[in-house]
Amino acid sequence: MLKLFLLIASINGFLSVAIGAFGAHGLEGKISERMLANYHTGVNYQMFHTVGLLGVAFLSTFVSTPMLVWAGSLMTAGIVFFSGSLYVMALTGKTILGAVTPIGGVLFLAGWVLLGLAALKLS
Repeated sequence: MLKLFLLIASINGFLSVAIGAFGAHGLEGKISERMLANYHTGVNYQMFHTVGLLGVAFLSTFVSTPMLVWAGSLMTAGIVFFSGSLYVMALTGKTILGAVTPIGGVLFLAGWVLLGLAALKLS
């Protein structure tokens, strides 16, 4: 589990920086300020949850529980749904995709709850 979530975190960390740089240097003046703000929110949440994935990997060295697998999986899915929907919405202007974003938020919340419950299993 350690290796898997370290790999997922490193990929998401790389993507957060690359996607953020593209937004800062390639999108300014090409999309509305509102859509650029949504795009940056996606980048921020992707990076925050990359750190959460590192927490999952770190905690897995101390405790073995399916809750950690679920926590990491939910955070990863949250990145796809939350950040992904904001990226697509900003790049296409299709605001209907904003309906998907809260699903990602709920996945994030559930992932953090499970991470916390797994931490409580530490001896």
